[in-house]
Amino acid sequence: MTSDNPPPPSGGPVKDYHRGPVVLRGKNVPSTTASGRLLQSQDAPDWVHGDPWRVLRIQSEFVEGFGALAELGPAISVFGSSRSKPGDSEYAIAEEIGAKLVEAGFACITGGGPGVMEAANKGAAEAGGVSVGLGIELPFEQGVNEYVNLGLNFRYFFVRKMMFVKYAQGFIVLPGGFGTFDELFESLTLVQTRTITRFPIVLFGHAYWDGLMDWLRDVVVADGKISESDLDLITVTDDIDEALATVVQTVEPHTGSE
Repeated sequence: MTSDNPPPPSGGPVKDYHRGPVVLRGKNVPSTTASGRLLQSQDAPDWVHGDPWRVLRIQSEFVEGFGALAELGPAISVFGSSRSKPGDSEYAIAEEIGAKLVEAGFACITGGGPGVMEAANKGAAEAGGVSVGLGIELPFEQGVNEYVNLGLNFRYFFVRKMMFVKYAQGFIVLPGGFGTFDELFESLTLVQTRTITRFPIVLFGHAYWDGLMDWLRDVVVADGKISESDLDLITVTDDIDEALATVVQTVEPHTGSE
């Protein structure tokens, strides 16, 4: 997911900011987001008149997302830090994962941003597959990376997060920050509560994730906040082939024309 965002650049021009079909640059780039404005406290009753219109905008995002992705076929979402750079081991791993997902007959879905997301999209696109990027409008991170061949840009985080889960059959999660954690724990909650079923979740990188797993086991399970069996919802691995086997074994791959 793109939400492991770096801070705004301290120098140089800000990239184009896309608000639907509108392109904004320079001082016209907003300092707030649609999601942020939606969540702001309302001191005046004007929201009564504005929020119903906002609902229509939210509805349109769902409609556009459903329309664009309905015929996607089997897909896996790949998450991780936007701060990873080409040449980093995580970037290379994500690129290989994207390519191997395509070879297995799956589309690759990411948050469409830089870092791990770009790498997975690059691997999928260069392997000749469907490389999906679900971007989000943010003042300091805009649009989708150049390797996306099916992209959508959302105003609202919750609409975007729905698309990640609705159109994927599993998650592969590489090291990341708060945005990655957000997607991880939301998916775990949905699986634990049986809101969705047959949804494998793979954490790639023992060195990064074992501390979290130890805390879940030694503190959260020990304190009775989750069950020991809940940890079975997560697979941790350092092996790309094991990661792929875990997520693709629950669904038939897509072999038709794109």
